[in-house]
Formats: sequence, C-alpha cells, structure tokens
Amino acid sequence: MFGLPLPEFSGVNYGQDEEVMENYRIEGTMKALAMKNRGPLKITPEGTVDIAILNAYYHYGFYVFTEVLDSEELEDLEKDVADILERAPVTKGASLDRYGRPALGSNCKARTVTMVKPLSDPLGGTNAKKGRHPVKMSEPDTPNGAPDYVMQIVVGSLQFSEACLRLYGHPKLLALAAVINGQDFTPHNEGIWIKHPHLGGSVAWHQDGWTHWESPDLVAGTHGFNFMPQLYGCDAANGLWVVPCSHHKRADIKAMFNEAGSDRLPEAVPLICGPGDVAIVDRQVVHGSFANTSPKVRVTLGMGFHRLKSVLGVKGGGVHNPVRVYTAKQIKHRSRLIMYGIDARQQRFTEETPYEYQPLANVGYDIRWSPDLLASLKDYNLDDLGI
Repeated sequence: MFGLPLPEFSGVNYGQDEEVMENYRIEGTMKALAMKNRGPLKITPEGTVDIAILNAYYHYGFYVFTEVLDSEELEDLEKDVADILERAPVTKGASLDRYGRPALGSNCKARTVTMVKPLSDPLGGTNAKKGRHPVKMSEPDTPNGAPDYVMQIVVGSLQFSEACLRLYGHPKLLALAAVINGQDFTPHNEGIWIKHPHLGGSVAWHQDGWTHWESPDLVAGTHGFNFMPQLYGCDAANGLWVVPCSHHKRADIKAMFNEAGSDRLPEAVPLICGPGDVAIVDRQVVHGSFANTSPKVRVTLGMGFHRLKSVLGVKGGGVHNPVRVYTAKQIKHRSRLIMYGIDARQQRFTEETPYEYQPLANVGYDIRWSPDLLASLKDYNLDDLGI
C-alpha cells in the first residue's frame, strides 16, 4: 500500500466542542466494540450463512465482516482510487483535472463526481435528495490554505475502475446478497466515498429509502442494503455512524436531533473497521458521518443491492437516477454489471470459485468481461435502481 495523492493539513478540530466530541467518539467506540455483530464472513458450499450472523444483522441493522479482502486486492483498489483522485476536476464544475486533461466524468451525462467544501455539510437541513437529511451537522473551521472543494464521492464507479468491478463480483459478498435478498437480487448503485483527512465533509443523519415507507409490506430490508468495503479501515473520527435497530420504520430524525441537543445522537455508534473489512448496512437504518478532522483518510467502496420485489414495477429514481418505473428488461440490463464483475474477478483471481448469479445464468449467451468493454460502461449508472 503506497498511499493516495491527498493534500496535507494539520491543526483541525471542533474548537470549543473538541473535548465533548472526543468523549463522544470514545464512548461510541466502546459501545460499538461491545456489540455482537462483528466477525469473519463464512459461506458454506451450499451458500448458507451462520444464523447468528443473520440474526445480529437483522436486529441491529448492520454487521462488520472482518478481513474479507486480502492485501493483493487492496493494492489493486488503492491504485485505481489513486488514479481517480489524480483525474478529479480541479474544482467543482471544472471540465479539466489539475494536469489539464479532461476530468473524470466530464464527458458523462450521469452524475459522477461530487465535490464539497472542506468540512462542510451540503445536504443537512435542505430539500435535496427527497429532503431525507432534515438537520444540519456541525461544520468545523477550515484550515488556512485549504482548497475550495474536495472530492467526496464518485458514483457509477465501476466505469472508472476495473478493481472495483472485480470487487463487485466477490463470490462471498454476492452469496450473502442472495441469502438476504433472495437469489433474484438486483443491483442498486455503486460509489466510492473518499473522506479526506482534515478536510472531509459530513453527511447529515438520514435513512436512504423513500418509496416504500407507507407500504403495508414494509419490513427491515425493504429498501435494500449497502456493502461498505473499507480500503484503509475507519473509526469514530472518519467513519460512518449508525443508530442500531432504527431500520424497522421511518424515524423522526429532527426529533432525535432536538432531544439530543446537537448532532451527537446518543444512541449512535461508529463503524469500526480495519483494512479489508466489509460492513453491511440496511439502507433503512439511521446513519450519517461527521466532518473528518482526523489525519486519517477513509475510502469506502460502496455497493448496494435490492430485493427484486422492491424494484420490479416500482416507480423510483430522482436521487441516483432519472425517475421511471423499473421494468424486468431494465433490471436485467442493469444486472449485467454483476456478470461482468464475476467474470472480471475470475480472470484476476483464478483460484476462487466464482459466484453463479441465477437471474442471468441461463440467458442463452455468455456475458464475458474484457477491458475493451470499459468504455461501454459509460453512464451505466443512469440505469441505477434507486428506491
């Protein structure tokens, strides 16, 4: 692991709230590590998972799987993330990178690169993204000389990174997706979250779903889940925080905020992960992250999946993709990325047994991966399945 091309700053903190923030992190870490939702991901040859793991995930709304990715894969991913950072727009809305080349995503119709002001919360208290971020997070003072904007997320990431595409085809993760969402599970969307050291912005408390809250069939997992593989790991300072057991119904986040008297929700705990760990988080759980005043970067290689019945014939979109009713044809077309990921991974990690994705296992033709196809993935995330 060689590191990433990131600006370096120091002396960043929460000012008069630094001590209370540090105590909040310590207490949250202790609570997180005391929970019974952490351990290795073990899939039997029959594709089953220990019932204790599933029970813990269904109860808390998240689980941390340890050491899922080895050092070889992490190095592949790091190289691609470094390249993505080098190709970032020189500032928000720029068409060129700092070398004068066309910037990453500058020729795409779909949303790709999101840049934010350092240590800011651009969503909290606004109507953006269906208004699902109702309260604003604390915004520490930025250090002298900080850039105007930093990259926060790259969506549609599989079109920019073969290493991410190979990760998308990870046999254990796909097997777990099938256990949780059924053999006919579908994609949601993919994105790389980059939480810059001393500069990374916050993400206000929210629940991800928006289409099914009033459904009589609503249960935990109706709006899908996200895998969150960690390149370097994460902690209470730079990581995602979640409110355990908050995924069973729509939460009144504004009331939670008012009762706490600040954005430090007392029920919340941070994801504590090492390099190569993978968290799974129900999209309905209340979650968010604080501005990263720490010297450690977080890189999360997010991948989301749905139950077929949650998307087929459903009118979704408006956040990750255009508003539309999802048809079987559209879902099948979007799901080809899973097949590409499986085949790309098999070519790189030949000793692994590839996952067999049932919905496209007998389509009558092969869906094989070649690096020559990378350009054809441009704007594939216009077909994301947002609900």
